[in-house]
Amino acid sequence: MDCWVLKTAKMLWIAFLGSSLRLIPVFFVACQPETHPGLPYYNTPDFTPVFMKSENQLAEKVPHTIGRFSFKDQNGTIISQKAIEGKIHVADFFFTSCGMICPRMTKHLKLVEKAFPNAKDLVLLSYSVTPWIDSVARLKKYSQTNGIQSKNWHLLTGRKSEIYQLARQSYFAEEELGYSKDSTEFLHTEHFILVDRQKRIRGIYNGTLELEIQQLIADIKTLQQERLR
Repeated sequence: MDCWVLKTAKMLWIAFLGSSLRLIPVFFVACQPETHPGLPYYNTPDFTPVFMKSENQLAEKVPHTIGRFSFKDQNGTIISQKAIEGKIHVADFFFTSCGMICPRMTKHLKLVEKAFPNAKDLVLLSYSVTPWIDSVARLKKYSQTNGIQSKNWHLLTGRKSEIYQLARQSYFAEEELGYSKDSTEFLHTEHFILVDRQKRIRGIYNGTLELEIQQLIADIKTLQQERLR
């Protein structure tokens, strides 16, 4: 029987027509939908989940990882892929002059900051999508205005083409999931992207909804436990 788990069995009495009318018991077994351990992986822009029961074929079935990068944060420090080596990270894309959505996203990301105040294995990366406006000094002011305190929360600026390429090709970040736009088209997305220690995407969340942030926090804890297995 093609079932992952045998959950329950129900017995129905069905009339059997033979030489005489009799009732015979017939058992129907209800199957629980297949369950998967841990969080899924996301390997394509359409965010089709890939579940792995073993890490043996991980590199073959999930080859996509976050690419190399190098940008300056609000303190003028160069932040590259080395900052996320062996660490979990959450990425989002914002701009300091955004009036409504970005402040809400920053407020919600502060919930993540608060939930993991001393976590050395977690990095928050907020990429500016208007880097020609968001200088280091402007990002510094934004971080102060919003009370960003974590040393592991980096607001990043740099070359527009490099940020946009990283956003679309590595993080699959786009308002319309699964579709790539020309590099000159403005990039704006409400999504938070969760990435594991091997730089593989493990979750996507609407950054404007607090309920999804609570799920993000729970999923970060799940990834933290993966290291202990």
